[in-house]
Amino acid sequence: MTRQPQPACRRLIVLGSTGSIGRNALEVVAHLCRCEGAAAGGFDVVGLAGGSNAALLGQQARRFDVKHVAIADADQAPALASIPHVYAGEEAAVQLIDAVAQPGDLVLGAMVGSAGLPATLSAIDRGCDLALANKETLVAAGALVMPRVRRKGINLLPIDSEHSAIFQCLAAGRSVQEVARLVLTASGGPLRTWPSERLYHATVEQVLDHPTWDMGPKVTVDSASLMNKALEVIEAHWLFDIPAQKIEVIVHPQSIIHSFVEFVDGSVIAQLGPPDMRTPIQYALTWPHRLGGCAATMDWANARRLDFEPVDHERFPALGLAYKVIEAGGTAGAILNAANEAAVAAFLDRRIPFGMIAELVRETLAAIKPRPLEGLDDVRRADRAARDEVNRRVGRTSNTVSDHVGPPVSAVPINRGGLNV
Repeated sequence: MTRQPQPACRRLIVLGSTGSIGRNALEVVAHLCRCEGAAAGGFDVVGLAGGSNAALLGQQARRFDVKHVAIADADQAPALASIPHVYAGEEAAVQLIDAVAQPGDLVLGAMVGSAGLPATLSAIDRGCDLALANKETLVAAGALVMPRVRRKGINLLPIDSEHSAIFQCLAAGRSVQEVARLVLTASGGPLRTWPSERLYHATVEQVLDHPTWDMGPKVTVDSASLMNKALEVIEAHWLFDIPAQKIEVIVHPQSIIHSFVEFVDGSVIAQLGPPDMRTPIQYALTWPHRLGGCAATMDWANARRLDFEPVDHERFPALGLAYKVIEAGGTAGAILNAANEAAVAAFLDRRIPFGMIAELVRETLAAIKPRPLEGLDDVRRADRAARDEVNRRVGRTSNTVSDHVGPPVSAVPINRGGLNV
C-alpha cells in the first residue's frame, strides 16, 4: 500500500478543507510549520477545496497564501474574487487537481460522501500521494482505487482513526498472512444504550449529540446508526487486503483504543490515544516520522477503565450490510453508500425517522442488482439509481412521519448531486 516516503518539504492539497477533518488538518499543518528542526519538514499548501462555506475557504486561503481554490457551490464563487484562481461547480475539485497537482504532492481527501471520488482518482492518476479520510471513496470504488494506487506506486495513508490504528499496528512490515483478524472499535454513538423503539424515533438533535467525537452532521448520523462501522469494514477490506470474515467490530465507549490487530500466534497489538482526529491526521501527514503533536495526550491517572461490549445487530442492523456488500462485490458498495447518503439527507431534513435509514439502505440493496465495476461510469450509474430508489421510497413514507418537528439541518454537505460530475 505504500512505497518509500517522499523527501522533507511537501506540497499539500486539501480536498474538503472547510469540513471537520479539513479544519483539523490545517490546524495540524500550522502546528507542524511552527516545529523547528522537524525531520519531515513543513508544508506548502497549494490548493484548497470546499463545499459552500466561501467565507471560511477564503480565510484559509489567505492564512496559508493559497492561490488556487475550488468551491462546489458556484453561487458562492464571487465571495472568493480576491483569490487568483477559483474553480466553481460540481467539477471544481477535479479542475483544481488537474490545474495544480504534481507527482509527489500530498493530497488530503476529506470531502464528505461520494462526491470526493472523481478528484481522488484524478490525484492518484497524477502520481500524488493520498492521505484518505473519505471512507466512501473505497466503499463505492475500492476495486477502481486500489489497482490504480498499486500501478502508480503511490502512498495511500489512512486518516480514519480506526484505519490509522491498524496501519500503525502493521507498520513493522508484518505480512497480512500473519493477521488472524482486525478488530475495529466503535464508540456506540449517543444512542448505544437506547431500547429499540426509542432508538427508531430518535430526533436529529439527539442523534447529533455524540459523546466523544466532534464531527460533521453526516458522519455523526452514521456513527449513531453504526453505518460508519459498515463503511469502515468495507474500507479495511480494501486498504489491507483482508477478507471480510477476518474483520470484526466491538463497541468501546471510551474511544481510547482505536483498533486491534490480532496475529495468528494469538498476540494482539492495539493503538491507543485520546479521541482527537488531529493525531491520525498528523501521522498521515508526517509518516514515517513522528513529531510532537498538537492534540492532548493521555491522562493515564484518570483512565480508570476500558469497556467493551458486542454489537447488538438487532438494534443496529446497518453493520451487517457491510459483509453482504463485500460478498456481492461489483457496484454493491456504490449502491450502499449512495443509498445511505440519500437516507441520511432525508433524516436530517426530518422526512423520515432515524430507524428508517438502515431499512432504506437494506431495501435499496435488495432492489438494485449489483453489476460489474469496471469504471467510474459504473459507479455513477449505481449511485444515481440508489439515490432515486431511496427518494422514491421516502416520497411514499415521508408524510407519515410525525415524530420529527423543527426545521431541517441546514448546510449539510451531503447529497450534492452525487457523482454527476
